[in-house]
Amino acid sequence: MDLAPIVYKYFVPTGEFEVDDGVYFVGWFRTDPDREAEALSKELLEANYWPMIRQNREGLYEIFVRKGVDTGRSNYWINLILFLLTVLTTLAVGAFHAGKNPLSDPANLIYGLPFSLSLIAILGSHELGHYTLSRIHRVKATLPYFIPVPHPLVGTLGAFIKIKSPIPSRRALLDIGAAGPITGFLVALPITIIGLKLSAIVPKSGAPGLFLGEPLIFKLLEFAAGLHVPQSMDLYLHPMAFAGWIGFFVTGLNLIPIGQLDGGHIAFALFGKHHAKIAYVSFIALIALGFLWAGWWTWAILVVILGIRHPAPLNEVSRLDKKRLAIGLFSILVFILTFTPRPFIVK
Repeated sequence: MDLAPIVYKYFVPTGEFEVDDGVYFVGWFRTDPDREAEALSKELLEANYWPMIRQNREGLYEIFVRKGVDTGRSNYWINLILFLLTVLTTLAVGAFHAGKNPLSDPANLIYGLPFSLSLIAILGSHELGHYTLSRIHRVKATLPYFIPVPHPLVGTLGAFIKIKSPIPSRRALLDIGAAGPITGFLVALPITIIGLKLSAIVPKSGAPGLFLGEPLIFKLLEFAAGLHVPQSMDLYLHPMAFAGWIGFFVTGLNLIPIGQLDGGHIAFALFGKHHAKIAYVSFIALIALGFLWAGWWTWAILVVILGIRHPAPLNEVSRLDKKRLAIGLFSILVFILTFTPRPFIVK
């Protein structure tokens, strides 16, 4: 592969070596490494090459370039079928929340529309945020896969997209990682406010049951909606408000700064190799939080399986600009607002 015409525009090599599956360059950038590493990476990606760019201990820059791998085509029928099944399961759950039984009369599914449409809008916008920024940064990714679950509380385990090619830089990592939770958060805000205005304040029954913990954003939106719940009363959430609560819970869950979670992407983009310390502290926090809600232990096991540390992007040289630093800080604020230490309480 003759990469010299592209590489030499930005780079002055002191050495160039062909290896088994690519070409290795060592040297320095012609002017600004931050800007030129980003430009070189972009041009090589457009030519279907994957460039790894690092700075070594001697201060020289190392570039290893190999041909991009064909990731194959996605089967969109799977996305569609899972989406339709999730619509069905969330409609059924929404109908039950509205006091209607869709099993006795399928026509009752229509009563599940407020919950189903609200939840799918929040979860779908979250994943489409990831997908859109992946496309902008030329990262190959699938459309969202929704996960339908015949569970009487939510009807779905959420949705995800699959990244099928390397993340090119910390800038792309920040954009892709933050786009999902921020988009889902912004969509959840008006849905939750409408749902809270439609919710009812009812007397406490005193009967045992499952209660929801409130993230900070939920308390703020209750105040914005003019709701004041006396100690002797309970707030009975409208299905739209409950969908908003789930959306905030999923957002806080994904923003935990560990591994391949959205928060892990953002932490690596912001702090580079120092992200590992944040990830291990967060993992220990999950273990401790498990004494408040045992589900955190399940989540801790999952992040161990997926990996606590985050892999580096291709280009580790280019830094974040001020706009992306602001987005990263806003993502941390969203995490603070949406994280619920004890999301489910049994009384």
